Amino acid sequence: MPQHTRLLPATPEGLTDAAALLAAGELVAFPTETVYGLGGDARSDIACARIFAAKGRPQFNPLIVHVPDLAAARVFAEVGDEAERLAAAFWPGPLTLVLPLRMGSGLSPLVTAGLGTVAVRVPAHPLAQALLRVFGGPLAAPSANPSGKVSPTRAAHVMAGLAGRIAAVVDGGDCAVGVESTILGLAGEPVLLRPGGLPVEALEACLGMALATGGDAAKPSAPGQLASHYAPGAALRLGVTEPEAGEVWIGFGPCAGATLTLSETGDLVEAAATLFHLLREADALAGPGGCIAVAPVPERGLGRAINDRLRRAAAPRP
Repeated sequence: MPQHTRLLPATPEGLTDAAALLAAGELVAFPTETVYGLGGDARSDIACARIFAAKGRPQFNPLIVHVPDLAAARVFAEVGDEAERLAAAFWPGPLTLVLPLRMGSGLSPLVTAGLGTVAVRVPAHPLAQALLRVFGGPLAAPSANPSGKVSPTRAAHVMAGLAGRIAAVVDGGDCAVGVESTILGLAGEPVLLRPGGLPVEALEACLGMALATGGDAAKPSAPGQLASHYAPGAALRLGVTEPEAGEVWIGFGPCAGATLTLSETGDLVEAAATLFHLLREADALAGPGGCIAVAPVPERGLGRAINDRLRRAAAPRP
């Protein structure tokens, strides 16, 4: 049944209301430094089932568990030496660690998609931190958008995609990072499962090793591994330096004639922060049956995460 979706202010009263809804098994979207997350009690089968239903998300796709600190992560996951070192360096922040699930964790099996691992993150956004502490428990929180569509970096984006499907949205303004967290698997040898808001180079420097990449789009071990994901309605062409007539061209760096630009100066941080918002804007400009062309983005630093999202957005739709 459709429900009224409340827009809650970023105030103590708003967070108290949000925590009460979460405690009742309802869903509340909230800002993180990466994108808005769709929060539900990670211990509740009903809340987690509601996340999958609201997003139209396949249940074989695991969810990230958000906790306020490393001590809380240890309750749900086996945290080894490498995880401890990475957590000390990068938590709170845009890093998700996939760790062995602790026996008796109390998490809903829907969170882990039946796997023996759990994806855990400590968000840096002050509102996310405040909500976790007021709620007093772990929150399963994938991006707050219909599954496979463009991720939300503003409360208005959440309302556009999920109004009527969830209880509330905490309005915390724009997300600073703008792409989802980097996901690192640590159930065995370290493996990069998804590039994201923390550059891979920083992880490799901390671990003192080059990272292998992994992940199976058919059997994801972490979120964001589906082949087609983050997709606008319009078709996408990548690496375009000369757009075709009628295409909406998203530039990067000096691109004379670009309709929109990720960053006129070629700043990858700015490009990551604006990526999803510009995909939405370009989609509206392109209209039904239209096409979006995107200029080349270098495959380094945050460019790896940007290109990962663009490739998935341009992939054939299921």
